Amino acid sequence: MLQHSLPAKLINGGVAGLVGVTCVFPIDLAKTRLQNQQGIQVYKGMFDCLAKTVRSEGYFGCYRGAAVNLTLVTPEKAIKLAANDVFRQKLSKDGHLPLWGEVLAGCGAGTCQVVVTTPMEMLKIQLQDAGRLAAQRPVSAAAQAAAPGPAPSLVAPPPQAQPAPPQRPSATSITAQLLKTRGLAGLYRGAGATLMRDVPFSMIYFPLFANLNALGRDSAGSQAETQARAPFWQSFAAGCSAGSVAAVAVTPLDVIKTRLQTLQKGEGEDTYRGIVDCTRRILEREGPSAFLKGATCRALVIAPLFGIAQVVYFLGVGETALGFFG
Repeated sequence: MLQHSLPAKLINGGVAGLVGVTCVFPIDLAKTRLQNQQGIQVYKGMFDCLAKTVRSEGYFGCYRGAAVNLTLVTPEKAIKLAANDVFRQKLSKDGHLPLWGEVLAGCGAGTCQVVVTTPMEMLKIQLQDAGRLAAQRPVSAAAQAAAPGPAPSLVAPPPQAQPAPPQRPSATSITAQLLKTRGLAGLYRGAGATLMRDVPFSMIYFPLFANLNALGRDSAGSQAETQARAPFWQSFAAGCSAGSVAAVAVTPLDVIKTRLQTLQKGEGEDTYRGIVDCTRRILEREGPSAFLKGATCRALVIAPLFGIAQVVYFLGVGETALGFFG
């Protein structure tokens, strides 16, 4: 494995984010829609969600909100990976980093990335969930029609009485509306919940990856050298394994974050006043299992993302780019 300078790490992190998001974004969309379901069950699971999305919105409907992610994932991943490396270097003594130092470095990386992650997720969630809200309306109308009541009229309503189909939001319109009505703070709605999710994730992922990546390696020398001696397949497996474990572990926090950042609610769905209120209502109305909604999707999203990151690092994409322009 190659040794990397900070500029190369930034490039590698950005490229890994772009490739990873493109590959797994449909699963991330399914995760958001499943986590936001409260009353009316539009989707039965990940595959049902993806099938219904393709059927009603077309293949590219699975990539609704991807433009926001592709735009901001480069700085987000670059900050996360670079910050972790910087903190690890600062906390190392004689080339060795104790476990508490690994956890603290991960904590610092998770904290730094929230600057970009919060507005990125805020916009992405609105775009991803728009299709669920549109799909919920026919389900709600069908449920009302099946309910007992007065016989329906045989006369069709006049054309002007039928509601026009809702316009799909865009990232630009959502951003403009939030800035107009709530200022910059509108884009950082749910920042506390994002911090609660990303900090524990990084505290779990980075130490776990480092230790899995060093399994079976000669411990002589610095930890950086031990990591560098790991074969590619081991780094790839370590990235996927650590990513999936960390993703599942923080899924309850991700559910809370998703609910808080969703601005448009469906019929009969709760609006929350904060983290504590959201946690209490989910627990009371949906039960503990609701906190694990989308856990499988998250594991299937995060594991490839970090596996792909290891591929990019192994190939030395950043070094090649710097050498070309240098």
